[in-house]
Amino acid sequence: MQNRLSKIYTRTGDSGTTGMADGSRVTKDSLRMHAIGEVDELNSMLGVVIHKSQAGELKEDMITIQHDLFNLGGQLAMPEYQMINKQRIEWLENTLDTMNDKLEPLKEFILPGGAQEACFCHMARTICRRTERSLVSLHNETPISIELLSYINRLSDWLFVAGRVINKHQNIDEVYWQSDRIKKDT
Repeated sequence: MQNRLSKIYTRTGDSGTTGMADGSRVTKDSLRMHAIGEVDELNSMLGVVIHKSQAGELKEDMITIQHDLFNLGGQLAMPEYQMINKQRIEWLENTLDTMNDKLEPLKEFILPGGAQEACFCHMARTICRRTERSLVSLHNETPISIELLSYINRLSDWLFVAGRVINKHQNIDEVYWQSDRIKKDT
């Protein structure tokens, strides 16, 4: 394999534009670049979760998801290529169902928290939701593949369930939301 990134800085972005995979230039604050940046941030947060992870299979699934996210970002940079497809969404759904089947059904909303690894997983989930909002904004401006939207939507659910699985593996109880927790002054 050749060296594709032999020089990290190019100085071509100093004026506030960046190069796309097809050679075109866009502003760094364009909706497309926001979406690409959100995907990158989500992938980086997953790196933190993986680093802290003690669960082997879950860790391997997260590494697979990192590759999917890199492909998703690539597809945003090269819209003519489809790297995220129905098979990737089905894989995500299947692993989600497998994890969820091992958990008690939720009777109430839970608060993000628990083990440090689960907390990072919840943080990744919220970044995923922000990423989804960026993708929807981009889609409203310039339609993108519906599979990208579906994948990110499913991934936030996957991360929520993964946080629950982590807490279960570490014998940490979930904290249920209590709507009446705030005492009213009388």
